[in-house]
Amino acid sequence: MMTHARNRLCAGLAILLAFTVAPLSAQQEQRTMSRGEYLSRIMDCGGCHTPGALAGKPDEARKLAGSQIGFQIPGLGTFYPPNLTPDKQTGLGNWSEAEIIRAVRTGVRPDGRMLAPAMPWMSYAALNDTDARDLARYLKGLKPVELAAPPLTGADKPPPAPYFTVVVPKP
Repeated sequence: MMTHARNRLCAGLAILLAFTVAPLSAQQEQRTMSRGEYLSRIMDCGGCHTPGALAGKPDEARKLAGSQIGFQIPGLGTFYPPNLTPDKQTGLGNWSEAEIIRAVRTGVRPDGRMLAPAMPWMSYAALNDTDARDLARYLKGLKPVELAAPPLTGADKPPPAPYFTVVVPKP
């Protein structure tokens, strides 16, 4: 009899605990997403990675889905800001949170390639672990948008889409 009562008490406590913990988890998730969105705004991810932003007309319906306008860097080529939404074909959908964090902090993609020099990862390297994780979770939580940025091109090839030219000052 004592065992039966103890089992019922344990089951009751487990149910109570489940209902108590679940909302905290949802609250934490909301804080993470809010913080990640905040970080993406102050880091100005959308300034380059939102269609139309570089032309002064950001398409908020496709926020962070990449740009059709690139940056030409003398001697390196032309780079187009890629899609940061979790679309599996054209965005970060196949990247893990750890791979996003590594790219933001070190400028190294999962395939080992360095990000374009226009990407200010050196400034973002100072993100603390919580902020880096919140940013990565925010990006993974966006609505996937299928939009491929034009491919990067080498310095000896014509760019496939509009671009800005970076002028290196002469000493």
